[in-house]
Amino acid sequence: MSKNKSYEELMERLVVIIEELESGDVTIEESTKKYEEGINITKKLNEILSVSEKKIKIMEDGIEEDF
Repeated sequence: MSKNKSYEELMERLVVIIEELESGDVTIEESTKKYEEGINITKKLNEILSVSEKKIKIMEDGIEEDF
């Protein structure tokens, strides 16, 4: 998993992983690897959201100070 993928790209990959796992067409070994990849993607998505939330909070605080 590339560190530079966008939120949308990561979300698309997560959807694919979920669909593959739900299909039941993967071995237990493949399922475990995909599950692990999904967890790692979820962590990255949460990091991206956290950074975005902090940026928004900073911008909102700046706007409030102007009024």
